[in-house]
Amino acid sequence: MPQFFLNKKLIVLLISIIILVALIGFSLKEKENVSWPEQFVKDTAGFFQQIFHAPAQFIAGSFEDLRNLQKTYEENEKLKARLDEYVQLKGQVQELKNDNEELRAILDKKDDLSKYSPIHATVIGRNPDRWQENIQINKGTHHGVEKNMAVITSKGLIGKVKSTTSLHSTVQLVTSMDPKHRISAQVQIGKNKAFGFIEGYDTKKKRLLLKKIDTDVKVKKGSVVTTSGLGLVFPKGLQIGTVESVKVDQYGLTQTAYVKPFADLGDIENVMVVNPALDKNPDKSEVNVEEGGL
Repeated sequence: MPQFFLNKKLIVLLISIIILVALIGFSLKEKENVSWPEQFVKDTAGFFQQIFHAPAQFIAGSFEDLRNLQKTYEENEKLKARLDEYVQLKGQVQELKNDNEELRAILDKKDDLSKYSPIHATVIGRNPDRWQENIQINKGTHHGVEKNMAVITSKGLIGKVKSTTSLHSTVQLVTSMDPKHRISAQVQIGKNKAFGFIEGYDTKKKRLLLKKIDTDVKVKKGSVVTTSGLGLVFPKGLQIGTVESVKVDQYGLTQTAYVKPFADLGDIENVMVVNPALDKNPDKSEVNVEEGGL
């Protein structure tokens, strides 16, 4: 019996091999017509392939879109960072350009003030108190700065040295509302001059007040106002501003002119301290009429 089953298994194996070889040969043979089993298998496989193809493509496309979105986000962040750097660099370049122009103007101004040996300084702080509006500069007695010296920018007068230390000084601006604030000034009217005093500041109009001008003098709009030098605190001829309007005082005895400052008093960075005592040709007939030192 065992021998019989052994021979039977061998016979089945041989038959299976023959059938397999026949099927392989049959499948390799080119046929014009496909049998219905093959058609059924192919159609079934195609149907399921079509069903799963669209979702698979959608999922694959979604992952690709997510990768593209992540890549776009990263590129956008890099571009934003570079844009911020560009804006910052542009601001720095503009600031350097402004400083360069201001320093060039100061150098040109030094030629006009060479007889006074002006001292260049930089603003390091500011007190916005309108009654005692001051700025701090980085030069003091060690650099030759002394109390009551005039302080200007390349455009015009801004104030005087109020106090000093060895390395720093406090400058009282012309916009200070200190009642002792007073600057002897003159207005050029053709070949003639009218004299008065800068006393006070109109905060609404943002104009200096040039008071005590004689009513006999006709002050025109646009007339240039400079220091008169009569107080021996400020050198003569430092530019202050231009007249914008004039009004007669309450009792009709004097006039007050509203003066637009040449200097930008809201944006001060570089200044020069001027010592009137170094004037080689002072006017000995001048008298000190600037009360309170300003």
